[in-house]
Amino acid sequence: MNASPLSAIGVDLPVIAAPMAGGPSTPALVAAAAKSRGLGFLAAGYKSAQALAGEIHTTRAHGVATFGVNLFVPNPVPITEAAYRDYARAVQSEADRYRLTLPEHPVEDDDQWTDKIDLLTADPVPCVSFTFGIPDRSIVEALRKAGSTVLQSVTCVAEARQAADAGVDALIVQASTAGGHLATLTPDRSPGPITLPDLIASVVHDVALPVIAAGGIASADDVAAAVKAGAQAVMVGTALLRTHESGASAPHKAALVDPGFTATTITRAFTGRPARALRNAFVERFDALAPSGYPAIHHLTGPLRKAATAAGDTDLIHLWAGTGHRYAKVESAADTLARLAARL
Repeated sequence: MNASPLSAIGVDLPVIAAPMAGGPSTPALVAAAAKSRGLGFLAAGYKSAQALAGEIHTTRAHGVATFGVNLFVPNPVPITEAAYRDYARAVQSEADRYRLTLPEHPVEDDDQWTDKIDLLTADPVPCVSFTFGIPDRSIVEALRKAGSTVLQSVTCVAEARQAADAGVDALIVQASTAGGHLATLTPDRSPGPITLPDLIASVVHDVALPVIAAGGIASADDVAAAVKAGAQAVMVGTALLRTHESGASAPHKAALVDPGFTATTITRAFTGRPARALRNAFVERFDALAPSGYPAIHHLTGPLRKAATAAGDTDLIHLWAGTGHRYAKVESAADTLARLAARL
């Protein structure tokens, strides 16, 4: 078994708080993981570099020395003007409820990639993880030289090989049972159905890097199965969404255990990239119509999702959820992490 890169930075609890962009991952949640002798991640996605710097400062002010930051690597999914306009016209009918005018033309950006890399090389944090793409080897080397442990999210053996070639320290191996965006490098097609233990085993067999397992982990049995398959640790997101320290919205927290939501599904309807969410009215109406196109579709639907969240309208919110969402509990994050680690 490959040595865990986490023990070297003082992480004893092998259940990690995943980065969840859009609000759920707060400095308080990261602090709770650290106080449990674990590791939590700030989510840099959709934030300015200045806002990220503020969250890093706040996390340190909580007395947290060991934590991570996750970045979205630019890996745009292009969309034609015609495809964008067709979808925009369809979604505008829902936006009219809130008297919103959605962006007329595609908005493309790189999520302030360069500014965030500059921040993390100038003011290093213990761990940096990447998703959506694999950074250039020069960036990985710069972060490692600055003292950061570098982790890469992958969804298959081929991606794991690419990550190893880039020089990362460890892999976050994500199954398609995960809530929110899939980490796939090829968002035009979703990863095939494979259980998390089988995915871990295939990666461990092929690539000589430590593995952190992610995707649908909701119980102590799930954690034990991942470790038995070869993972050194697990990463959980959905399981923490209802905790006291989570920044998820009240409607999102309630929906996770609402019997009215009977299934999760992978959809491009909200952002143009595949993501697992509770199947709600928006998914029912727009999933078949939604084109690939990231970040343009994310920016298109963003104002509508924000307004719907403020109104508690779960028909229109992106209710990200892994397959184990029913097990998310209202409790402290420390209690969730301890409960999940109970069989280790």
